Amino acid sequence: MAAKDDRTTPPPPPAPLAVPVADSHTHLDMQSGTPAEGLAKAAAVGVSTVVQVGCDVAGSRWAAELAERFEQVHAAVALHPNEAPRLVLGDPDTWSGQQRTPGGQAALDEALAEIDRLAALPQVRAVGETGLDYFRTGPEGVEIQQESFRRHIEIAKRHGKALVIHDRDAHQDVIELLLAEGAPERTVFHCYSGDAEMAKVCAEHGWYLSFAGPVTFKANQPLRDALAVTPLDRILVETDAPFLTPHPYRGRPNAPYLIPVTVRSMADTLGLGEDELCTAIAANTARAFDY
Repeated sequence: MAAKDDRTTPPPPPAPLAVPVADSHTHLDMQSGTPAEGLAKAAAVGVSTVVQVGCDVAGSRWAAELAERFEQVHAAVALHPNEAPRLVLGDPDTWSGQQRTPGGQAALDEALAEIDRLAALPQVRAVGETGLDYFRTGPEGVEIQQESFRRHIEIAKRHGKALVIHDRDAHQDVIELLLAEGAPERTVFHCYSGDAEMAKVCAEHGWYLSFAGPVTFKANQPLRDALAVTPLDRILVETDAPFLTPHPYRGRPNAPYLIPVTVRSMADTLGLGEDELCTAIAANTARAFDY
């Protein structure tokens, strides 16, 4: 009798997509195996391109270096919304994987200067993931997050790069800040988590919405409603791997090769053929990240 799969067992590869697509947001540095192995496994099922996203200075450097090595990888560089307050205030709970003492404003300025430098590199196609996260960071970090977000917006616009937004429990503030600062021409809501009304607002401004594994979860009908009202030319797909593994593999390790599972669920929601949706997603991702 076969042993029951545990939470560490990678899901099996899905049937390949006939039309290749891109994973618009992944973290290969947090996944098992080498990047080359992960990219090959993804390519075998029709995931031909990935956007490797940095969350801190070290991760952003790594993303830029990886994109320089692999033609199918594009980099995004930034300080995650939860990273900025911890640079300034310290990291006593080691959210970042390291116990840090408070660095003050100078630490944030130094980190953003390095993100600015990396954003100028040709293989870096986006500034992100940046934005606001009120779930993990307390009230003491809100103003720091907002300052960091504003400065990332400015960096993206100055370098002509896309902006990749992390928005958790902060929908209204994210949109208000984007409008106040002036959103970059190409703005992507990573792992979109808003409702249909917010999706309509995003569409009015020409922003892209990237859907991840949660759109496949049974309880997330409001998210599928948001997908249904998103213009076809503004839809992206992502894994956010190793997180947010799609149904029926929720809780197990995620990776770019599982994109077809989410794409097929999205096609069902939209009433579209798989190939038609993949063609749109491929074109949208190339346009959003200018590659």
